[in-house]
Amino acid sequence: MADQVSVKQLVKDINLLVYSGEPYLAERQVVVSDISRPGLELTGYFNYYPHERIQLFGRTESAFARNMTAAERLVILKRMASEDTPAFLVSRGIAPLPEMLEAADAAHVPVLGSKLPTTRLSSLLTDYLESRLAERQSMHGVLVDLYGLGVMITGDSGVGKSETALELIQRGHRLIADDRVDVYQKDEQTIVGEAPAILAHLLEIRGLGIIDVMNLFGAGAVRSHANIDLIVHLENWTKDKQFDRLGSGEQSQQIFDVSVPKITIPVKVGRNLASIIEVAAMNFRAKSMGYDATKTFENNLNHLIKSNEQADRADAKDSTDSEG
Repeated sequence: MADQVSVKQLVKDINLLVYSGEPYLAERQVVVSDISRPGLELTGYFNYYPHERIQLFGRTESAFARNMTAAERLVILKRMASEDTPAFLVSRGIAPLPEMLEAADAAHVPVLGSKLPTTRLSSLLTDYLESRLAERQSMHGVLVDLYGLGVMITGDSGVGKSETALELIQRGHRLIADDRVDVYQKDEQTIVGEAPAILAHLLEIRGLGIIDVMNLFGAGAVRSHANIDLIVHLENWTKDKQFDRLGSGEQSQQIFDVSVPKITIPVKVGRNLASIIEVAAMNFRAKSMGYDATKTFENNLNHLIKSNEQADRADAKDSTDSEG
């Protein structure tokens, strides 16, 4: 888990302008994902000033500041430029006020800018910081993108996860991470997986070694990250092990606070795991859209039972009538 993000990295990843303070970009760190819109502070109210947040000035804040005198602006902005304030950020391409540049330079606080609307910029920053600052854990498995679904393939070492992923890549699907997947919770319903930097785009095949998927199959064969929508667990087949045959057994795996759907597939000689996992992904998507083959089968079975019962009752009645 990263507990801070440098303003220099933020500027690079979000494509922000640097009006002043470029020498201080590397030393200034962002430690929280919340963004501050300093409306109350501009009025002089500093009782609950969140000084550790990025201070975002939109059209409203900038217009209010311009109605103040230059001396008033300088006093307020000097109070806002604390020793742990990451940066001042001005949206909508609005030029920063001279007093902001002066106060920020004195406190070594960078002044940044963006042409994006304030709300959109705030949302972009929050999403970026939440993903960078989120708690992470490492999971053993292979994460692939199948038809736009993030499918995490898990199982014991040597069960065939990487070989299956290789065949899926050859079929046109995309690799996110092999062997080790770094996961974090994006929101209340979403888990995101990505490859550690040292393993990005790499796949290990026993007997062959490590291959670079992007180099061999092209940039379209890899992704940097994906939501984990489904976990497919590969398990060696044994006679005494009972596996779900109808698909009616609901499984899931808890990752942080999110319950991720899970299915278990038995591994046996002659089974084409890549094809089975492809169909599993398509079937999962169909279920999420309301089409459930298991329910269709159960409905058909219930209808057949009911029809047979009606036929049996009719036969019994005919038999009784003939005897009478």
